[in-house]
Amino acid sequence: MPLVEVTLTQGRQPEQLRELMHRVHEAVRVSLDASPQNIRVIVREVPRELWSAGDQTLAERDQEGR
Repeated sequence: MPLVEVTLTQGRQPEQLRELMHRVHEAVRVSLDASPQNIRVIVREVPRELWSAGDQTLAERDQEGR
């Protein structure tokens, strides 16, 4: 039973996330010949204040205009 987890920062439209789930599902189905009902796709959204890179949150980077 394939399980794919995708972690993104918050801010995308529900339609974009649904399209992502569909495309990931199809990629797994085709590449692994997996049964569609057995494929799991989880999308996790993280607030930009809780995601850091280089000891700076993405929200801090946004404020600096990076």
